[in-house]
Amino acid sequence: MDAFQKEIDERTNLTSSNKFELLLFRIGTPDGSTDKPGELYGINVFKIREIVPMMEITAAAGMRSPMLGMVNIRGQVMSVVDLPAVAGCKAGHGLNILLITEFARHTQAFAVESVEEIVRLEWSQVLPADSSAHGNVVTSIARLDSAQDGGRLVQVLDVEQILNMVSPVKEQMQPAPAESNELKIKPGSVVLAADDSRMARALIEQCLTDLKLPYIMTNDGLQAWNKLKELAGQAEQEGKPLTDKVAMVLTDLEMPEMDGFTLTRKIKASDLYKQLPVVIHSSLTGAANEDHVRSVGANGYVAKFSPPDLAAMLRKVLPP
Repeated sequence: MDAFQKEIDERTNLTSSNKFELLLFRIGTPDGSTDKPGELYGINVFKIREIVPMMEITAAAGMRSPMLGMVNIRGQVMSVVDLPAVAGCKAGHGLNILLITEFARHTQAFAVESVEEIVRLEWSQVLPADSSAHGNVVTSIARLDSAQDGGRLVQVLDVEQILNMVSPVKEQMQPAPAESNELKIKPGSVVLAADDSRMARALIEQCLTDLKLPYIMTNDGLQAWNKLKELAGQAEQEGKPLTDKVAMVLTDLEMPEMDGFTLTRKIKASDLYKQLPVVIHSSLTGAANEDHVRSVGANGYVAKFSPPDLAAMLRKVLPP
């Protein structure tokens, strides 16, 4: 048990060095052929609860692809998603493994062809994906080898988008209560937001718009950090405090180039920026992640996707 806990702690502490671990798996090929390995994909280990062999799936009335049905794992019934179907592939070697994932307050099983390995990477090895080339279900591309040229590439799944495809979040996205529909910040200041998921950005933008909060949206932590420095420079030139330009920072955790933990830690370590409220808005839930949110100095943590919860947190951390 001590060794197991040590391994958990070691993986959790990777967040302090802008690193993470990626589970690699295969889902087949575009034509279902068996003469070559299936496409290689990755998902953050923190989203994986467990990996189990394929088991009997119960089909539900009216269920359509990419949903396969339901499974009962130790008393918990969950949906099974045909991941090759989501990504436009066919599992020529069959669906042999279930990845039990837990994120954004949902637990579901992803059916895949095979599991390869777990690799440890720096977020700087992960680059944003071109949606026109990789579709809507890939959020970033990871370079598995440190060399800039050559080496293996892995497509990292946009799990928020996949969850929305198979179980639309529209029903969850209830507007905030009437009394929370508008928040006041300094005229001219904005909420600086960062999220690498296109669907997540759209939901955040809608929520901030409903709250009548002006914002600047960025695609990752590095973009947000650079924009923050740019706005700080503008404030200095105009002889204004930074808070006249930026009211707060709202950031995801998993992002290419620079993750949310690193972004938050850099903000809170700076005498110039540390007064800015930082709220982490992530699908990575659980006690370990929430403990790390506190350790890097974030002012709040909100699990995706609940506008009432987000509105309540923003009201709590924004200056009156």
